[in-house]
Amino acid sequence: MATIQAVHLAFVFGLLGTYLNLLSLITKLPTFCRICKKKSTEGFQSLPYSVALFSAMLTLYYGYLKNRAIMLITINSIGCAIESIYLIIFMIYAPGRARIYTAKLLPFLNLGLFGMIVLCTSLVIKQSLRLTVVGWMCAIFSVCVFAAPLSIMGLVIKTKRVEFMPFSLSFFLTICATMWFSYGLLIDDFFVA
Repeated sequence: MATIQAVHLAFVFGLLGTYLNLLSLITKLPTFCRICKKKSTEGFQSLPYSVALFSAMLTLYYGYLKNRAIMLITINSIGCAIESIYLIIFMIYAPGRARIYTAKLLPFLNLGLFGMIVLCTSLVIKQSLRLTVVGWMCAIFSVCVFAAPLSIMGLVIKTKRVEFMPFSLSFFLTICATMWFSYGLLIDDFFVA
């Protein structure tokens, strides 16, 4: 009888994490279909999507620095594409103030800050420390991705309308975090866990 090794379990948890991460990205689709249908963002905010895009970009960079991180690179490439599409749709239908806020936030966060991180870690930080520094940044922003939907909590309480924070998104984010935590533990990567 074959024994299940940690590497096999890690692969299974990585696949589950990738699949659930994809589902968590897709759970936002009804929101954006609604935005397109009504031609209005209806009080939805761009912050969770901007932070998710930044986190995916940063984790993609981490996966690039780390050898054989195919699962991280794959899902975060998909995440960057999907979050970018969501943000484009948001910008098309957002009212003036929300559009201006997003138009300022995106270049600052996703171009300026990300570019500065890549530049500084490439030029200033020794190669032996680069993965650790970027790993810590990924860990911090991963927490932000899970906390960003909570920025909507005030709106949910004020309007007493839960469609601003869908249960399916919260559910898949929680399960997804559990899978990636297990994957990170099994491959001894603290920053993924």
